[in-house]
Amino acid sequence: MKCFYCKGETVEALTKFVVDLGQCVLIVKDVPAHVCPQCGEASYSDEVAQRLEAIAGAVKESIMSEVAIVEYSQSVA
Repeated sequence: MKCFYCKGETVEALTKFVVDLGQCVLIVKDVPAHVCPQCGEASYSDEVAQRLEAIAGAVKESIMSEVAIVEYSQSVA
């Protein structure tokens, strides 16, 4: 798979997904992705992107701190 930004060849790897939800920053660890070794850009499959959206929605509804750290493989969203 080619990188959308630099056109380098991506590799399958685990990465971190970080999103600012307004009142909370969410960090999801060990997310499966295609990562470009040249520029570091990560792209996600549709399934992974949908799960990340579900995780973000669940965290946004139950915010308990300014930073939430979730393990992708252990999330139930």
